[in-house]
Amino acid sequence: MATTSSSITGSGPVHGYISDKDRYLARLKRIEGQARGIHRMIDEDTYCIDILTQISALTSALENVALGLLDDHLRHCVVDASKTGGPEAEAKIKEASDAIARLVKS
Repeated sequence: MATTSSSITGSGPVHGYISDKDRYLARLKRIEGQARGIHRMIDEDTYCIDILTQISALTSALENVALGLLDDHLRHCVVDASKTGGPEAEAKIKEASDAIARLVKS
């Protein structure tokens, strides 16, 4: 889990998404609701295409959360590490590249 070396409260590292944490949590609650809705659709024998449409919407919502987190990671964690330089910067860049590769494969 990536962190920056700064802290809002001084009590430890802060993740790049911290300023949008409430927004991410709200989006994830909606995603949970979508997943429960798909479960209910299958339980109620809803038409296949309607279920697939909802799965597509759920997938898109998750991808948007992932892209937002990636953007926050690049803007905060990677930028902070780059300012410091050295092995930490290289590690953060590799970590971001690996995350991008996983997202592209999914």
